[in-house]
Amino acid sequence: MKIRTERSTLLFNIVGYVVISILSLLCLLPFWLIISGSFSSEAEIVRDGFKIFPSEFTFSAYQSVFSNPQQIFKAYLVSISLTAVGTLLGLFFISMAGYVLSRKDFKYRNSLAFFIYFTTLFSGGMIPWYILIVKYLDWKDSYLALLVPMMIGAWNIILMKNFMKSIPESIVESAKIDGAGEFTIYSKLVLPLSTPGLATIGLFLGLAYWNDWFSANIFITTEAKYPLQFLLYKILASAAVLKTSVAANLSADFKPPTESLKMAVAIVVTGPIIFLYPFLQRYFVKGLTIGAVKG
Repeated sequence: MKIRTERSTLLFNIVGYVVISILSLLCLLPFWLIISGSFSSEAEIVRDGFKIFPSEFTFSAYQSVFSNPQQIFKAYLVSISLTAVGTLLGLFFISMAGYVLSRKDFKYRNSLAFFIYFTTLFSGGMIPWYILIVKYLDWKDSYLALLVPMMIGAWNIILMKNFMKSIPESIVESAKIDGAGEFTIYSKLVLPLSTPGLATIGLFLGLAYWNDWFSANIFITTEAKYPLQFLLYKILASAAVLKTSVAANLSADFKPPTESLKMAVAIVVTGPIIFLYPFLQRYFVKGLTIGAVKG
């Protein structure tokens, strides 16, 4: 009986690993098609569509993207700086807000939590937001317009508050008995125990900053201040213009690789940030599930 049970368990594990492996490969297939498309010629994509392996291997799309390498590297620097600074400052302020709202001895925590939650239901809209940034804060063509608005989000504060509520109150009480102040408790005890929640929210913030191009489209006018996403958006828009019949008459032999260029742009944008997830994966599920529990 025991041998039969062990065989059934082994068979179940083998089937499970095979199924998970197949599903993992299917999840990687779209990304591989993007990589393959970025190295395919424009004529091949138009004629045959996207393939797992390109028949006409070419670097023309990447040559178009990096036609001005200094500009690309400058945009990379802007995006990396905004992502790093915004994520670190956002985690600091969000964790402080979550800690305060998670404390039962804070008198106004329910009122403040309501006002924070209320902002998830209603917003002023784009026009008041633009007037606030440009007219009253005077952040037109400033990095602050890209950095500050996404730094603190209501959903992230609620997530962090609910996560910190799972930390036992006895830890805080024992620290108070030993004479620790509030900031010492927050920095030396609560933050180290909140690593899964911080990693989860840090991933949210990092992705939001890295993928943001719309704010630059509205507020940034100096080309040297373009983040990577907005610069690549401008490159794609320029390539689309060159595909029009008017531009084609100017140079009949020139055909910009718009389809493969889209794939190359996706690789250039996705490549750096995708390496962030493996380092945070072990914290991500735990932080998201614990922080999502209502309390």
